[in-house]
Amino acid sequence: MATKSDSVTEEPVGSSPTRISDPRLRMEARRAFVWVGVVGLVAVCVYMAQSLLVIFGGIVFAAMIDGGARLLERVLPIGRGWRIAIVMLAAVAFLGWLVWFAGSSIAAEAAALPEIVENQALRAIEWAQANGLEVDAGSLQNIAGQVTSGVGTVTRALTGILGGITTALLIAVIGIYIALEPRLYERGVEWMIAAHRREDTKETLALMASRLRHLLGGRLLGMVIEGIFTYVMLMFYGVPLAALLGLITGVLAFIPNIGAILSGVLMVTVGFTGGVEMGLYTIFVYFFVQTIDGWILVPLIAKRTVDLAPALVLGWQLILGVLFGILGLALADPMLAMIKVALERRAERQDEVIRQREAQQRQQQSAKSPGRRRAKAS
Repeated sequence: MATKSDSVTEEPVGSSPTRISDPRLRMEARRAFVWVGVVGLVAVCVYMAQSLLVIFGGIVFAAMIDGGARLLERVLPIGRGWRIAIVMLAAVAFLGWLVWFAGSSIAAEAAALPEIVENQALRAIEWAQANGLEVDAGSLQNIAGQVTSGVGTVTRALTGILGGITTALLIAVIGIYIALEPRLYERGVEWMIAAHRREDTKETLALMASRLRHLLGGRLLGMVIEGIFTYVMLMFYGVPLAALLGLITGVLAFIPNIGAILSGVLMVTVGFTGGVEMGLYTIFVYFFVQTIDGWILVPLIAKRTVDLAPALVLGWQLILGVLFGILGLALADPMLAMIKVALERRAERQDEVIRQREAQQRQQQSAKSPGRRRAKAS
């Protein structure tokens, strides 16, 4: 029989040395940990900015594929996978045609373009010097070199040949996976959100996807129209490198503001190689094409998408362009559109909460008023 002395008595374990007994200090410590976590998350996002931008590029590419599949659904009642395959095959066929049938002439024109631009720049410098303007070609080259060297390593990696091909392949692969099963990734995002906000998050994601599809659809439509119009009008007058300039104009139309300026400068520079009349004609073509884009295409697109201020878009493009090069320029507009949709949804939720509170207050006041009237009557 065990006695009292034989039994083992366990001493109570004291508080952990890391425990903060004061509730106010404990609350402040929790807030400090939250802020440290937020700062750490921001630091990780900055460190992984290049990878995150590639992932966003995949989302943009998936939106393009999804938009094409939805258009085919109106005329082809087949499975989603087959429609996506048709869209991808059509894109590959277009690229194949561009390489095999038009690649030789465009490649020759592309080889001649740098020399034409350099010669025109030298002629412009000579004209300026002949008219009393002191312009030093060496200084201009130094400025251009400083601007180029000022771009970071991320830009050089993205704009390099190998880096550009790798980035494009990654964007294409990610976009195809997301386009095949978009709901799978939407559920993953919703799972990371608090349960009481998942329904609202689902609606926000659906709205962002719809706006992104319309925005990119409008961009692609503008690219096709601007490229075809530019090529036809330049070829009609006999402007050199018409096919290449039409292709460049169409591709750069994906980048608003900056793309139009770059394509216009190249077009006018090539135009003046054929004389003043041809140069003036290229200026007319540039303004004609941009007028169609600004007065017809952009208003039609803005009705179905977010309406972004041009200065805001340009500033955002400059920031992402300095940080990430051509990829940042290309994705600046879609990213800014998604940010605006998220902010608008947040503002709508806040307005709805305010309206609900005001309605509850009015109900409470109306419920109290009959009792007050009865008390006064008695």
